[in-house]
Amino acid sequence: MGRPYLEAARDLGFEVHVVETEVWAGEVPEGVRVHRVAGLGQDGWAVDELWAVGGYAVAAGEGVDGVLAFSEPHVLGAAVVADRLGLPGPSLHASTLSRNKALQRGCFAANGLPQPSFHVVAGHDRAVEWAADRLPVVVKPFSSFGSTGVQLVSDVDELREVLAARRTERLLVEQAVEGPEFSWEGFTRDGEILFGNVTAKETTGPPRFVEVAHRAGHRFDDPATERAVRELAEGVVRAAGIRTGLVHLEFRLTASGPAIMEVAVRTPGDFLLDLLAATYRFDPYRAAVQLAMGETPDLPASAGPVSYAAAWFPICPPGTVVETSGLDEVRAHPMVVRADLAVKVGDVVAPLRSSDQRAGYVLIDAPSPEEREQTLKTVRELLLVTTAPAEA
Repeated sequence: MGRPYLEAARDLGFEVHVVETEVWAGEVPEGVRVHRVAGLGQDGWAVDELWAVGGYAVAAGEGVDGVLAFSEPHVLGAAVVADRLGLPGPSLHASTLSRNKALQRGCFAANGLPQPSFHVVAGHDRAVEWAADRLPVVVKPFSSFGSTGVQLVSDVDELREVLAARRTERLLVEQAVEGPEFSWEGFTRDGEILFGNVTAKETTGPPRFVEVAHRAGHRFDDPATERAVRELAEGVVRAAGIRTGLVHLEFRLTASGPAIMEVAVRTPGDFLLDLLAATYRFDPYRAAVQLAMGETPDLPASAGPVSYAAAWFPICPPGTVVETSGLDEVRAHPMVVRADLAVKVGDVVAPLRSSDQRAGYVLIDAPSPEEREQTLKTVRELLLVTTAPAEA
């Protein structure tokens, strides 16, 4: 996920220092220095403070001119280092919100931005009382990504059970809102939006809402909706105090307009930046590095799409994988850029709860929306993963 940033920084002529886990076994180009942090192993990779420890250590010994976080656990560590050194970045406030959905809700509510009504769980009885006349509700952890821990709950008894089972977590309960899901990806500099894109999403729906497809460069038929989404993005950037860098805003388009789901100031997953690169024919990784270094970014020449990219993530029923088919045919399709499977025969597939359990991916680049849709249809028919019920 970070390699494209590394390559962009090297192409721009910058000396690069990488903070990494102690177990990472990858390779980097000659001249790139890797600093490994004790404790950042299999169990510690998601600990914000450990990434900050590594960032502080590098900054103390080197002349650092820019700091860039690309994965969710990096965000806060990079922000405190950039803030201490006075370097460009999303801002410490925005980065703290990015890692805490409860803080996001409080900030956006105070600024009058459209979002679900919410309750921060400080006591189970109080949370159940709040939710009783707002069902169905969504339970989610303060800090997570990839739909991990997101759960739709439809009745009071079920909510009690969910809260009891997750009593060690810090949880948020939100009133469920209906409407198709989208995201907005943007680049900002000193609080000004320089570029924006809308991505249309498909999910598995309730109760987990795991994302299974993305289409970049989406345009709404209604100009009023297009304007409302742009104003929502501007309001989020302003309210969160986002300064410089990459923004990923997720929202639903409800009957009354767009409503915020969450915002992050880091690389979105699911190859979304690769979809942007194909759709607008520019290098978003290079632009992010340039912004982190205080340089003017190389952004698309056109505000609209010049191609039509999509990503599809196959899923399969839980059980033991007994057959996979169609991967070679999918890879041979002229509009498929990349494709792979994450499962093989003999693997045991658990019930789908988060995006890291999907069976693979297919990236598409098509010259028209119609050809994109036809390619999505074709690969969905070709690429199959067959499972049988797993033994107890």
